[in-house]
Amino acid sequence: MDFWKTFPGREELLKWYDKNGDGQVRLVNAHMHTPYSFSAFTNISQALNMAVNENVKVAGINDFYTTDGYPEWAKACAERKIFPLFNIEYISLNRNDQSAGIKVNDPNNPGRTYLSGKGLAFPAKLEEPYASKLESVRRESNLQVQKMCDKLNEVFLNCKAGFELDYEKIKSAMTKGMVRERHLAKALREKINTQFTSSEDQQLLYKTIFGGKALKSDIGNFAAIENEIRGNLLKAGGAAFISESPEAFLDMDDVCQIILKSGGIPTYPFLADDNNGNFTEFEAPKETVIEILKSRNICSVEFITTRNSIAVLEEYAAYFNKNGFIVTFGTEHNTPAMEPVELFARNNTPLTEMLLKINYEGACITAAHQYLVAKEGVGYLDIEGKPYQSKREYFATLGKAIIEYLIKI
Repeated sequence: MDFWKTFPGREELLKWYDKNGDGQVRLVNAHMHTPYSFSAFTNISQALNMAVNENVKVAGINDFYTTDGYPEWAKACAERKIFPLFNIEYISLNRNDQSAGIKVNDPNNPGRTYLSGKGLAFPAKLEEPYASKLESVRRESNLQVQKMCDKLNEVFLNCKAGFELDYEKIKSAMTKGMVRERHLAKALREKINTQFTSSEDQQLLYKTIFGGKALKSDIGNFAAIENEIRGNLLKAGGAAFISESPEAFLDMDDVCQIILKSGGIPTYPFLADDNNGNFTEFEAPKETVIEILKSRNICSVEFITTRNSIAVLEEYAAYFNKNGFIVTFGTEHNTPAMEPVELFARNNTPLTEMLLKINYEGACITAAHQYLVAKEGVGYLDIEGKPYQSKREYFATLGKAIIEYLIKI
């Protein structure tokens, strides 16, 4: 499938949009994980069928460390008249922040910094030495989870549980190549459900493997049980915890370069306010954060909206948008819990008209960037990764034309 052959040249697109565009703001979810990393969705079709049912017209795949899902995402989106964004997510390390004890967007680990790449080239591309660096990180990440699986089996043996987990079967049956600790938690929960038919027996086994700690969740609440498995066994202090190797993290600068060399836009994902209104040391005040991000050559930010209050979303999104940043929102869907694909703030609060417009504009600029990289080799960023700020309005309009063209033709 040559996705971009669907679209004419930019001038023809703009003329078409001049006649056919109606100026409406489309619903966007720019950050969705799929089973190519870990996801609440069983498959890509489920995710995009939900998007159709909830009238989401722009959807961004955003898996950890992999672009393997892009062809399936592009085909499934086109069939449903949804415009696809091609994104990726990495966990990087800023060693200066780590040395200073600064928590960035991981609330538990100083220096650890999640970064997304928005609008990568499709078909995916990545040249050496960056391709080898990425493959090395993928390999280390899988190795860590494999060691956790081995330690889980030691726990089961000591507890005389009567079963074990098969890492290779988990990898082949439950993943598309990237194995996460959440896969182990899901596999264990499913194994216990299969091996023990009564809820009493299941609860007794959980208490045994949790070292005497009773299961708190209802036995039918699968997402909550898997979170308890992770918290009691796979996180720091748990019997099957394996700390990540330094080789599992790329330097933040390297990740930004990998994103740029993949044709994408380096993007900072905000944690923003937690349930108590607190921010990490890095993320407040916003006036300081924006200067640091600019100095690191990052011109795009995103928010997972269900984490945040509507007031903070409006404050931060408006501020970064006003100051020339691309701003997008998503749901992530990177846990077992199923949520809507349509975006809401914390406590199921609907997004305001201002936030919907900001998100759509960010998606339009990203769409135009993808299109121009595919058609002409250069998008919204120059060769040094700097944005063409003077052309921002043009990119937003071109993106609207591209999105509307796919939806309506």
